Amino acid sequence: MDTKEKMVAYEARNSYTTLNSLTKKTKYVWMAFHGMGFLSRYFLKSFQKLNADEHYIIAPQAPSKYYLNDQFKYVGASWLTKENTKSEIENVLNYANAVYANEAIPNNLKLIIFGFSQGVSIAMRWLVRNQIDCHRLILYAGGIPNEITRDQLSGIYFAPKKVKVVYGDNDHYLTEERLKLERQKIITLFDDSAEVITYEGGHEIRSGLLEKLY
Repeated sequence: MDTKEKMVAYEARNSYTTLNSLTKKTKYVWMAFHGMGFLSRYFLKSFQKLNADEHYIIAPQAPSKYYLNDQFKYVGASWLTKENTKSEIENVLNYANAVYANEAIPNNLKLIIFGFSQGVSIAMRWLVRNQIDCHRLILYAGGIPNEITRDQLSGIYFAPKKVKVVYGDNDHYLTEERLKLERQKIITLFDDSAEVITYEGGHEIRSGLLEKLY
């Protein structure tokens, strides 16, 4: 069988969801990247306890959608897989840039980059690609991409505790071996700029905890 895999470029459209309104009272803007299996509109339910006047949340939508079970009723989405990862990263980051540009966020507001689970990898890559000097970087229950180096972050200022690394003590995705690897990445990349926060629980966002992170 003589098969050849080829590639084309084309224009694509994708949605995203926001929570609250961008007004003169807004203080914080979140770019919040969801985990595998989410749709952005449902992911934003975790942010509803934040002060609506002060927080404006932007939730980009992972482009690869699929049915979550064989009942073909509930839909989730994924950012990346091991298939054509390099080109898919380019697509996703170009999309994230388009979302952020479309929102035209004023420069005086404090930007929080948030990633949950698989969204951590997208949040980190977006930060590195654009060299964003954000107010806070929150990496919640996910893994930092192996290709990111200290040199790639050298142009970004990281104050003490600017980076919040959060995970549950009973997260079935974070085995002891993986936690050891992630801890080493955190030390290598951030030194004392990162604060590790754990909570009693599994692979989930604790909405009450979010109020303590920004």
